Amino acid sequence: MTDDEPVRIRAAGGVVWRPAAGGVEVCLVHRPRYGDWSLPKGQLDAGEHPLRAAVREVAEETDVRAVPQVRLPTARYRSEGRSKAVDYWSMRAAAEGGFQPDTEVDEVAWFPADRAARQVSYPHDAEVIAAFAALPPVTATLLLVRHAHAGKRGTWTGPDNGRPLDAEGWAQAQALAALVALVRPARLVSASARRCVQTLDPAAALLDLPIEVVGDLDEPRPGQQPDECALAAAARLVALAGAGETVAVCSQGKVIPGALERLTGLADDFTTPKGGGWLLAFTGDRLLSADRL
Repeated sequence: MTDDEPVRIRAAGGVVWRPAAGGVEVCLVHRPRYGDWSLPKGQLDAGEHPLRAAVREVAEETDVRAVPQVRLPTARYRSEGRSKAVDYWSMRAAAEGGFQPDTEVDEVAWFPADRAARQVSYPHDAEVIAAFAALPPVTATLLLVRHAHAGKRGTWTGPDNGRPLDAEGWAQAQALAALVALVRPARLVSASARRCVQTLDPAAALLDLPIEVVGDLDEPRPGQQPDECALAAAARLVALAGAGETVAVCSQGKVIPGALERLTGLADDFTTPKGGGWLLAFTGDRLLSADRL
């Protein structure tokens, strides 16, 4: 299958890992229908975000509740004559239930990464596992989002910092809450603008977490240089990552691109639509990956 061939089947899954003596173990599933060993994965439901599908499919096939961390290479191949693309993330196993064999998956097993790469039945799975094995340890994960839709600046008569979400924005915030919950944040941190705080309100209600408001994620004030705000926001993100926790962060459109340029060292396009965001993985104080949601 070539990269430019239209994808007929969209799926998502994970390289699920847990600590083990001397390193980590990777979770594989055995499918009796095919008689194979593979990474847990499954097709997206209609309109489903790939990241949500990946976590859901892992839970359904393995009964492991896993937390996504780093985007891995997409596997592209043909399945029953149709082009298929599977998006993968590395995932930390957070909880394991009581797996019950069924007709789809009859066995779940954990292997050291090198053994897992030999155990899987398909080269594309082995390549994804190899990409996971090459990663340094992930010490913190941040979900960085831009505030949801809040009407137009020119039609709001009050202070811009007080501009609220509109109906479209509240719908985006509700959808974001489901993605925020996937990473199981310990903290919610927001810029001071009302629309930023409101964007995290549904997640705060869902997760029963307070929203911490900080000023160094704000857009430039009159007379303030954009670079100053970008540096302050980047420093805040590094500090949050340094605590070794998973944190969901809401900032603004004039801040996020500059902050990510400084963290990645890349002059890339980090423009973020309203209600969009990034999954950031850190190793120590170094940004390991920035995955656009």
